[in-house]
Amino acid sequence: MTPDPPVRELSVRERSVRELSVQELSVRELIVAPHPDRAPLPETPASARVLRGVPYAEVPGGRPLELDLWLPMTPSPAPLVLFLHGGAWRRGRRDDMGFRTRGWSPGPFARIAAAGFAVACADYRLSGEATFPAPLHDLHAALRWLTLRGAELGVDTGRTVVWGESAGGHLASLLALTAPGLAGAVVWYGPSDLTSARGPFTPQNPATPEALLLGGPPATTPDRAREASPLSRVHPLAPPFLLIHGEADTMVDCSHSTSLAAALRDTSASPVDLWTVPGAGHGWHGAPDATVEAVFDRSLTFARNCARGEG
Repeated sequence: MTPDPPVRELSVRERSVRELSVQELSVRELIVAPHPDRAPLPETPASARVLRGVPYAEVPGGRPLELDLWLPMTPSPAPLVLFLHGGAWRRGRRDDMGFRTRGWSPGPFARIAAAGFAVACADYRLSGEATFPAPLHDLHAALRWLTLRGAELGVDTGRTVVWGESAGGHLASLLALTAPGLAGAVVWYGPSDLTSARGPFTPQNPATPEALLLGGPPATTPDRAREASPLSRVHPLAPPFLLIHGEADTMVDCSHSTSLAAALRDTSASPVDLWTVPGAGHGWHGAPDATVEAVFDRSLTFARNCARGEG
């Protein structure tokens, strides 16, 4: 009689994802980065050199801002992906691409590095620390530091693609529209309009993440709300954009991406690629695993093409 094959012990990452899948959690609870007490330990991929907690800016009276770097084992200088995490501008971790990628091994940043990119995952000040435009200033500072130290790191910031999800997607859009010379932007389900009601968002509510980001309800701070809205910052020299959004998103309405894509197509000469994903909620909640993989692969291909000047 053939003995049963040995049972493979689940990895820490797999156990974490399995636990989430069997619990009755809301989308909002699912997308939050795991608590440090149970978060998987950082990976150390063989395909990249990883530098964690590298300071890139000092903030008077605040914590130093840091980034993590994945440096590929390929000839330098390498093109750069600058990744911006989500979390409603209120929370989140720089090394988290969303709950649907937390069980991946190798993880998403190791995959991007294996494709020949350097990856920088940057902190930015959250809304409990400082209001807009502080986080956008932080990301400009990250680009400045990466450019300053690029020769030492083997990074070519002249071929930078900014990639963000949710609140990080919003900041990625703003950075792409305010920092000259970026090669492209990948935006997953990012808010683009903080001035008008869309989906669950109302500009009069003082308790929304948008109001906390701005320091007051958008309806009472209209100039700052427009300044913080990528839709209001579109211009003819915008870089290529890839916008991907779930059609069933109940947290950031899909119209944010469709409106931004339309404005970019009307104003910019650069290519704009829009993909709305049927049945997918925020953070790709409800989408099949194969769809999430396809979203990632399409995003990486787009970034690779932009870095080659083929966006």
